[in-house]
Amino acid sequence: MPSFDIVSEVDQHEVANAVDQTNREISTRFDFKGSDAKVGHSELLLTLEAESEFQIGQIRDVLLQKMAKRGVDVAALQDETVEISGSRARQIIRVRQGIDQDTARKIVKLVKASKLKVQAAIQADQVRISGKKRDDLQQAISLLKDAKLGLPFQYVNFRD
Repeated sequence: MPSFDIVSEVDQHEVANAVDQTNREISTRFDFKGSDAKVGHSELLLTLEAESEFQIGQIRDVLLQKMAKRGVDVAALQDETVEISGSRARQIIRVRQGIDQDTARKIVKLVKASKLKVQAAIQADQVRISGKKRDDLQQAISLLKDAKLGLPFQYVNFRD
């Protein structure tokens, strides 16, 4: 029976490259001279540090531009509020990896409501769609591409 998996993954190597490029650009920009502005990267967290909230916004713009150039979908990033303490400002950006349970349930509900002859099953942080005909699976993919669920999805393991 044909099937495919819906996943939401971000290439961590490309994220690290985008962070390195951002730090390099920040170190050469005139408006950041003398400031200790930087972007830190650890696992699924990015930490933006600068002297003011305005500089945090500038760093964030550069970071998003570099990520888009490297093919990282910026919809996978979740911003938190800017924390200002003393003469430093800090913002944490989370890189969302995998499909959470609520989004997975929305996908299953959407597929069932479409009346397509396919089944959807939640498997940890991914969703498997299976059906008898390849055309039904392709219709399910186009249905999910049109739905705005807040995460970038990839469709992998298409098996006939």
